[in-house]
Amino acid sequence: MAEPLKAFFNAERVRIIGAMLHAVEPAFPLASFVAEASDGLDTKELLGRGQHIADAMARALPADRLRALELVVRSLGAPLDERGTFTGMSAFVYLPHTMFVATHGLEHPEAALDAQRTLTTRFTCEFSIRAYIERWPELTLARLHVWVSDPDAHVRRLVSEGTRPRLPWGRRLRALQADPGPILPLLAALRDDPSEYVRRSVANNLNDIGKDHPDVLLAVCRAWLVDAPAERVALVRHALRDRVKKGDLGAIALLGAGGGTFDVRADLPATAALGGTLPVVVHVQNTGTAASRAVVDLVVGFPGRSAAGRRKVFKLRTVDLAPGERVVLRKSISLRDHTTRAAMAGTHLLAAQIDGVATPLGTVEVA
Repeated sequence: MAEPLKAFFNAERVRIIGAMLHAVEPAFPLASFVAEASDGLDTKELLGRGQHIADAMARALPADRLRALELVVRSLGAPLDERGTFTGMSAFVYLPHTMFVATHGLEHPEAALDAQRTLTTRFTCEFSIRAYIERWPELTLARLHVWVSDPDAHVRRLVSEGTRPRLPWGRRLRALQADPGPILPLLAALRDDPSEYVRRSVANNLNDIGKDHPDVLLAVCRAWLVDAPAERVALVRHALRDRVKKGDLGAIALLGAGGGTFDVRADLPATAALGGTLPVVVHVQNTGTAASRAVVDLVVGFPGRSAAGRRKVFKLRTVDLAPGERVVLRKSISLRDHTTRAAMAGTHLLAAQIDGVATPLGTVEVA
């Protein structure tokens, strides 16, 4: 079995971080830092380990936080490549550095924002910058407006990812949940970014906004679709995914679907094994007299501890069908435990959702 992610931060990783800091500041108390940061580390979960190391850094670094921020930045290794993604685990070593900035740099926002601009090119600062959006909103938003034109894709992505109102695993930005207006110009500036990595983040931010303000999401997407290049159309489609899964007819119409008539059936096994996969084959036929686009999703009702169970919508495909044309769509549903869903034996109910309308497909017994 693979080690849990939290195991990445162990005594050896602490020594590596300490050596990086000692290399730029010979007075850095390496031995005491390693001892303090390692003490009790294995009793904590991932984020707890990161914060534990960050707090030990704070005690070992100079009390002058401007000097401490300077040393943290100087200790960093080379920036990530320009492909726009974080590869492997090596960059994860900087998680404590981002937590140090988030918790121990707040009284020096200008220097801390400079540090995050540098740090995010090694490891994303989408979590640490949230403390500055909350504490210093005007200053931080002004800096983000500068960063939308930064030559580094990681910095531009920090603008869109760091302002997500509902960033997974991050604290929610309640003010932006209530009023996303301040971040809409930032997203508009990045909507045609040359990096797909950035555009994907813009879409995720819009998807977050749509969970609290579906009307704002639809209005933005409608405006952005005017004379939109293919890359922006793909961004909008990804931004609308949550509303489409909810059967929002306005979102479905923006994708050019709705109004067609379709026949749907499925090939399902009678049983499936817990811990394995559930293969589903869905047949969709256009029964109308005109060509039609269909947004097809698969709805699975998992058994749960409550009588209502748990419902999850899986994306299948958006298809364009001529009159009488049929398409076959396949999906394999995992029956293993996931961080957001525990696998359970019992009756699984399946339905096809086409343009927001659900059609039952049958049941499968999982044991």
